[in-house]
Amino acid sequence: MTPEQNDLITRVGPGTKCGALMRHYWHPVALADELDGPRPAKAVRLLGEDFVLFRDERGRHGLLDRHCAHRGADLAYGRLEDGGLRCLFHGWLFDVDGKCLETPAEPEGSVLCQRVRQTAYPVVVKNGIVFAYLGPVDQGGEPPAFPDLDCFLAPHSHAFAFKGLIDCNWLQALEVGIDPAHASYLHRFYEDADPSGDTYGRQFRGASSDSDIPMTRMLREYGRPQIDVEGTDYGMRLFALRRINERHTHVRVTNLVFPYAFVIPMSNEMTITQWHVPVDDTSCYWYAIFTSFGGPVDHKQMREQRLQLYELPDYRPRIGRDNRYGYNIAEQAKQTYTGMGFDINVHDQWAVEGQGRIQDRTREHLGTTDKAIIAYRRMLLSAIGRVADGEKPPMWLDPARAASIRGPITVDGMGPTDGWQSYWKEFDARRRSGSSWAAQTLPPLVA
Repeated sequence: MTPEQNDLITRVGPGTKCGALMRHYWHPVALADELDGPRPAKAVRLLGEDFVLFRDERGRHGLLDRHCAHRGADLAYGRLEDGGLRCLFHGWLFDVDGKCLETPAEPEGSVLCQRVRQTAYPVVVKNGIVFAYLGPVDQGGEPPAFPDLDCFLAPHSHAFAFKGLIDCNWLQALEVGIDPAHASYLHRFYEDADPSGDTYGRQFRGASSDSDIPMTRMLREYGRPQIDVEGTDYGMRLFALRRINERHTHVRVTNLVFPYAFVIPMSNEMTITQWHVPVDDTSCYWYAIFTSFGGPVDHKQMREQRLQLYELPDYRPRIGRDNRYGYNIAEQAKQTYTGMGFDINVHDQWAVEGQGRIQDRTREHLGTTDKAIIAYRRMLLSAIGRVADGEKPPMWLDPARAASIRGPITVDGMGPTDGWQSYWKEFDARRRSGSSWAAQTLPPLVA
């Protein structure tokens, strides 16, 4: 990869080609509960631009350019009143659509406000995440439709949203999620955790005792997974196969949803859909929706658990670059491969932040296990080129097309070595048929 190509696929600010691509999609901009409290407004930064997000008295969400159209004052400090957001400098008032409602310092009878608009962007809330569309609208006047992914179709009772700050370029954060081989090393534990329950050390149970194996042991002892990648209508499906013996193979199915989300299994009953949203070229947020196919989630408990790891108001990780990721020499010798604790999110954060704020990919030597990363970069370069040529990119969806993109399937289980190709589809079908909301909401999913 040349330096020019590396810049092309990482930089997303105004006027960049990758930025032009990204502005064709909906982006997570905040958690909905960030607007709880006495003043539902906050400054946000996305794709290298600054905005103010707010909720008016009627409960409508708005996203406006941060600097007032009058003389550029900071609207993030504005007053929420009278149906909109009022600038502190001269009292100009804007609603969620950017319409100027009042210019109170102007002479009586002035019609100046009729000629002024603050740039505003479409906003929707989906299962605890506020999404915004920053790009051009089609000739019909509408942004693209949302695909019918599980995380959007699940009832709120079965979905939990959270986020965290990563101090590096968005592409690095995404690529760790489409690299199945790293788990055998970066997340290696030398002692097996309690295999009961849905923890990271959970037990995989097959049809016989010779297939029972804790995840920690499986990753540690089977470090050469077979990785396959196939193109899909939403992006890519990844298979990571670890052959345990002649009868049993561990099968993990994950997905990349273009442009920058991955969907992975957390347990037999829960999936994680995670977006990697560029704040600017050198930092990003991950946003995730945890989707349960079993019982309702405990929102309060899940939030409290994660707030032990992240600090408000910026959702900055408590363990990170500033405290050397908790690195401990004695732990590295006997307990974990990294010496950085037992939270795999800390491991991932170290891996991507350690590459630099924008990785220099001209120095890479990619291998066979990087096939998903190679495929994604080609897909990204192709999409950048399509937008530069005036075409719509992949996953720019009209309503009919959006309704056809569902799922996607995630699997993490012990299947037969001979017949794993049907095992993962049957696994997903059983999970959906036993789920109250998925069985009622979704027709049979075609793999």
